[in-house]
Formats: sequence, C-alpha cells, structure tokens
Amino acid sequence: MVRTFDYEKLPIVEIVNEIILDAVRRGASDIHFDPMNEFMKVRIRVDGELIDYTTIPNTLKKNLITRIKIISGMNITEVRLPQDGSIQTKLKDITLDLRVSSLPCSDGEKLVIRILDYSMSLKGLENLGFSDHNYRKILEMLAKPSGIILVTGATGSGKSTTVYSLLQKLNRETTNIITVEDPVEMDIEGINQVQVNSDIGLSFANVLRSVLRQDPNIIMIGEIRDNETARIAVRASITGHLVLSTIHTNNSLNTIERLLDMDVERYLLASALEGIVSQKLARRLCDKCRRKRTVNQYEKDLIKKVLDHDINEVYSAEGCDECNNGYRGRIAIHEVLLINQTIRDALAENVSKEDLREMVYKSDVTTLLQDGLEKVVNGYTTFEEVLKLIELDDDIDGKTKEYRYNLNKALEQSDLSKEAGALHTNGDAERTSGVDIFEEKEEVINEVLETEVLDDK
Repeated sequence: MVRTFDYEKLPIVEIVNEIILDAVRRGASDIHFDPMNEFMKVRIRVDGELIDYTTIPNTLKKNLITRIKIISGMNITEVRLPQDGSIQTKLKDITLDLRVSSLPCSDGEKLVIRILDYSMSLKGLENLGFSDHNYRKILEMLAKPSGIILVTGATGSGKSTTVYSLLQKLNRETTNIITVEDPVEMDIEGINQVQVNSDIGLSFANVLRSVLRQDPNIIMIGEIRDNETARIAVRASITGHLVLSTIHTNNSLNTIERLLDMDVERYLLASALEGIVSQKLARRLCDKCRRKRTVNQYEKDLIKKVLDHDINEVYSAEGCDECNNGYRGRIAIHEVLLINQTIRDALAENVSKEDLREMVYKSDVTTLLQDGLEKVVNGYTTFEEVLKLIELDDDIDGKTKEYRYNLNKALEQSDLSKEAGALHTNGDAERTSGVDIFEEKEEVINEVLETEVLDDK
C-alpha cells in the first residue's frame, strides 16, 4: 500500500498532482501531510480509516508545502498562523474540488486536504440509505410549508450531502431558495447561494437578516454555530419559511438540548421544530467478498432485544483485491425524528430531560442502534462497525430503560464470532469446531451476557 516516488527525477509539481489524483482514485476523503523529525508522512483517509500512503524527505518538505499553499491561494510567507484555502481545477479529466487547511505544529506545518465529493447528493435523496420508514418521514417533513429541519452528526458524517439532497428535492421553479454557507461547497443551479465572510462583517446572523427581506420560501443555513444564528433561524422558521440547517450533535434528544442551551426560547422551539435527522457513517461491506458467519449468543440477544428478530447468521468482512479489508465505501445510519404534538407540548411545558427522552423514543422514531442493526441484518455493514459508532448504554437505556450493554465486551465477542465464523464456513466438522470455541470460552460469554437493572430512580 505504501507508495514510493523518484524524488530525484520527478518535480514537486508532479508529485503533488499524483498524490491528489491517486487519493481521488482510491476514494479517499482526506489527505494528511504530517511533519515529523526525519520526514513528512502522508496518509489518506479511505472509508473513514487513515492509512499510510507515502513519506516525503525533509529536503522536499518545504517545497511541497509551498506548492500546495500556492495552488490553494494561501499566504506562503505565513507559517505561524493557521490558514484555509481551496482548490478548484481539473487534472487528467478529473474535476477536483478541494479544501485545504494548514496548522503550525512543533515539527513544521501540517496540511490537510479535504476531497469534496457530492456525487451522492447528485444521485438524489432516495440513494442515501434511508429505510422506507425514515424516507417517508423525510418526505413528510419536506412537505411542511414552514418550520425548521435539522441534520445533525459529527464532522465528516455526511451532513452536507444530506442537506444538499434535501435542497435538490425542494428545488422547483415556483420556490425561492437562498442558502447561507461557509464555504459554499456545491453549486446548485436555480438556488441563490451566499458565501459568508466574517472578515468584512458578513456573518451568518447579518446575512440572515438580509435574506428575510429577499422574499424566500426556503432558507438553508450551512451550520448553526452560535446563539444568535440559532435564534434567528428559529424565528425565520415561524414567520412562514422552511429552514434547513446542520448542527453538531449526536442524536435527536441532544439536538433539542443543544438548542435550548443556545438560549432559544422553549415556546419558539416547540412551534418551529419540525424534524431532526441524525446520522453517522459506517463502512459498507464489499459485495464481492463478504461472507456469512454464525452470530454468538450476545449478538443474538442484542438483536432480539432491539429489533425483535431471531437471527442465526450475519455477514462479516473478508477482504479482496477490490476493497479495503472487506469494506468498500460507506453507508449512513440514521435516526429520523418527526416532531409530534406530544413532543411540542412537552417542550413548551418544560418537562424534565427523562420525561422528554421517554416521549421522543416512545414515538415512531427508529434509533441509530436500531437502524444500524437493521443494516447489519440486511448485509450492508457489520456488527463491529455499528458497535464502534453507537454507544449502547445511551441508546438501549433510552429506548428500553432496562439493560446496560458493555461496548468493549461486545467488541470482544464480535471478534470471537469472527474466529468461529472462519471455521463455520466449510462442512459439518468445521461447524462443530466453531461451536467448540464458544464452549471453551463459556465463562467469557456468560460474563458478557450478564445484565444489570438500571436504577433510574
């Protein structure tokens, strides 16, 4: 996997171009240039995982950084302060849209190039991995004439892709859509897009005040970052506008709490909020090499508890020439909350967090854990991926108020199942050997399956 270049013969311009093009071909989302004592390490993030790509000699480190700064519009003389830049160009018939960030470190400047790929947005909302139940709720949200719809998740969880897909679904000749973004990441024909520039006072809040005088039907705010933006966005949504935005929270309940912490009045939030789409990205199993394995008792019990399904087998990652250790691409895991009147009343009446949690998760919401496990059962991803993304304690306690599952032990058991699954694939004798492994580890499994009743009182 680690690549080498002939640094004596190849000019630095070609080396930079080849690194970027190769990263795009491999489906990378980011390129990291990490300064070290002896060399500069280059890593690429593929399907959410950072992997080593190559090393750059220290004699060429400064030239490489300067080249990237020049093509991204940065100040090459400034090495003490962080900078941001962008690259829009075409190399070898590949259109590139890149965001570049520099950060001064003890061993030199670290650069990160983010590769923007909105091909999923262009494919449409129906291709983003929503279950039928969640997709119907999304369409119901978009049919609302006013209110605010929030897409939430961590950095790099695909929020922008989802928001742009929602915008394209709403983009019609009869609507006036205005976006306020920092930066404008994808140009959409028929939509008025405004680039925020804080250096000249063109902030989210200032632009939003002017946007409201532009007779908009739909407003998209790139991100709710501060109290003022949150309050203006909510007020805009109750004056007859449909507002879309993103916010950095983990799930529906956290989103409501975050908005209340941003000094949004309860009565306004109760009347304005229409829906919340929370999401995380899991690595997608390679269709060519995935294989079935027998589930262990822990996994069987968990899926029975969460989905009320009885299963005996799930798919696991194998690895082939066309994928990365059994995975190829990523798939979104969603939690879609459509606000109902019960939740509105609870918000307005200032109910406790515990009561609000119960109302949210007793509605028709499918939690992140439920959606993730459904995708495991359907063969899209693996049990291990879901367990790494979702905190079982919070999700299961919030939904059932009964059992606590331990993440580390769950991962141990998944590894044990993979070991057994390797013996399960061929013949009855090998299946018997797979069972023997569990018998030998009986004490470990029993320890994992122990549950404790939570004392919420």
